[in-house]
Amino acid sequence: MSASWLLILLLVLAGLGFFLGRSRALASADGDVRKLHSLPNYYGFNVSMLAFVPAVLLLGIWVVAQPMVIDSRASGEIPASMFADDGELNLIMSDVRRVAEGLDLAVGQGALSAADARALDTTTTDLRELLGGVGVALGSEVAPEVLAAAQKMRTMTGTGNWVMTALVLAAGLAGFITAVRMTSATLRARNLVESGILTLLIGAATIAILTTVGIVLSLIFNTVNFFGLFPAGDFLFGTTWSPEGRGGSEHLGILPLLWGTIYISIIALMVAVPIGLFAAVYLSEYASRATRAFAKPLLEVLAGIPTIVYGLFALTIVGPMLVGVFGADGLGWMQGTRSVMTAGLVMGIMLIPFVSSLSDDIINAVPQAMRDGSYGLGATQSETVRQVVLPAALPGIVGAILLAASRAIGETMIVVLGAGAAARLDLNPFAAMTTVTAKIVSQLTGDSDFASPEALVAFALGMTLFTLTLGLNVLALYIVRKYREQYE
Repeated sequence: MSASWLLILLLVLAGLGFFLGRSRALASADGDVRKLHSLPNYYGFNVSMLAFVPAVLLLGIWVVAQPMVIDSRASGEIPASMFADDGELNLIMSDVRRVAEGLDLAVGQGALSAADARALDTTTTDLRELLGGVGVALGSEVAPEVLAAAQKMRTMTGTGNWVMTALVLAAGLAGFITAVRMTSATLRARNLVESGILTLLIGAATIAILTTVGIVLSLIFNTVNFFGLFPAGDFLFGTTWSPEGRGGSEHLGILPLLWGTIYISIIALMVAVPIGLFAAVYLSEYASRATRAFAKPLLEVLAGIPTIVYGLFALTIVGPMLVGVFGADGLGWMQGTRSVMTAGLVMGIMLIPFVSSLSDDIINAVPQAMRDGSYGLGATQSETVRQVVLPAALPGIVGAILLAASRAIGETMIVVLGAGAAARLDLNPFAAMTTVTAKIVSQLTGDSDFASPEALVAFALGMTLFTLTLGLNVLALYIVRKYREQYE
């Protein structure tokens, strides 16, 4: 049984447990709610929680662990002579998974019987033609070892799914029966439910923390591997980025990429911060209720536009418009539609709702008593905004600006379509440049060996971005604390 059907069954069991636990508690108290330790619904929630939560946790662990175990066992069918390193083994295992999925589709669509799928032989069957008929394309002929690994994967997956179904249903039924039997008028159901909710909250926070730790550790380990193959000094202080030249690993200096990232982000913030902040001040302090109800949602629509659309806007509208003014027919400063200015202007437009929406919420959170006190002292509305409201809201505004800066640093599609792919150190804002994120994508989408410096450099670039954004957050925290002390 699939995980989705198991989840539906557990939800049904939890719903049944709610009504059964509630009715059992009322029956034990002879229908008198005053004899119950907790409200009747708590008894129902207690049964639902014990029937659903442990079983779902087991299901989640199984769904995550089973593919890893099966991949490890199936890879044992691949002889060491077929691969030179882990990168080649990963490529072979991707073919194994594709063949296994294709066989499952063939069986599901009736093109093969389950017995025939287990007895397939590459010497008598054209697997490419067979799997192509069910929509699975294979790039090359399937080796016998790959087919053997795929068949073993299918067998272990089927067995694992049956074991998963039995264990998960057993856990759900065990929790259901245990909770129903312990239900009585004296049971402290409210305490049990609240303790369970607290445990779930702690678990959610732990997952978030562990996910962050896992991301950071993956960056660190792969960055260390990269620096084991490439000098750290050449990477951190090199002024040339050319991974295709001289063997592909002699020119991986990050400074041109870092300069392009910072340059484009500065231009974007120069556009987004004034416009967004002025829009927030107008909407919160000057606009009528009807104007605010119309303008604020319209402004926030910008945040929902996909970045690829912004990239196309930069490529087809903003770039040609700038060329018409600053190109060969104008001032002669711009050689093509892709430039730092093109990407920066469009990215700034994209960031306006990040600044305006957050700043508007922060400004509205300033107590009205501070405004009234300023008016009582004879200050005008503009003076009140400048000298009372904005200083009081400054910590939140700084946070909004730093959030926009982090968003600008991590943007990819606008840069790819609007700024170009040239890695250079140049002060000309009308020249084509690129950023760290764009090169991370390009380095991981090529055909380079994953263990090579050309691929591992993507993790070093990611670690650099992580360090940069962490520094911005620390700076924002310092500013927030410094100014918050004046208004608390």
